[in-house]
Amino acid sequence: MNKQKRIEIFRRLRNENPHPTTELEYGNPYQLLVAVTLSAQATDVGVNKACRALFKKVKTPQAMLRLGETGLKTYIKTIGLYNTKAKNLMAAAAILVKEHQGQVPDRRDALEALPGVGRKTANVVLNTAFGQPTIAVDTHIFRVCNRTGIAPGKNVVEVERKLVRCVPDEFKRDAHHWLILHGRYTCVARTPRCGSCVIEDLCEYRHKTEN
Repeated sequence: MNKQKRIEIFRRLRNENPHPTTELEYGNPYQLLVAVTLSAQATDVGVNKACRALFKKVKTPQAMLRLGETGLKTYIKTIGLYNTKAKNLMAAAAILVKEHQGQVPDRRDALEALPGVGRKTANVVLNTAFGQPTIAVDTHIFRVCNRTGIAPGKNVVEVERKLVRCVPDEFKRDAHHWLILHGRYTCVARTPRCGSCVIEDLCEYRHKTEN
């Protein structure tokens, strides 16, 4: 795919949604970190449902430590892998209090040093909480980039590198949100909704549908 096509794709996605953001519900950077950590192998809908009650009680790492691992589990037991996630969140909260004065750091190395925080989670936090032009690649974005030809790659790291290299600077901050929403609602896994897609004529997918 050439540069002009990519520019037009992101221009159209921006016109459709000028101010995109995550569908996870949160009130501050720490709550975002918790929500993104919980969202691994879970739906945003499920995470939001659990976190609405949790976030009434927990707004800081200190509050998380006061709640305790057993208390946390009562809020998140409907979420997949909740035992491991609870353990990681408690360990991360302790590190945030001890090493970062209870604040979420805005550096990738510091974020990835937290238990349960990988590259994708760090990218989401850096982008959404701190406005950095990072691009987190999940299954939706991986699919969209390979299917459309925007940034094909064999794995998420390769796709991320290509996106960072080829997405024009003016679109970088919001590219993650546009692509994930496009994959979640239009360029869906089983039968993409090509007939209602705003970038259908620019997409290089060979097996377009009419729906």
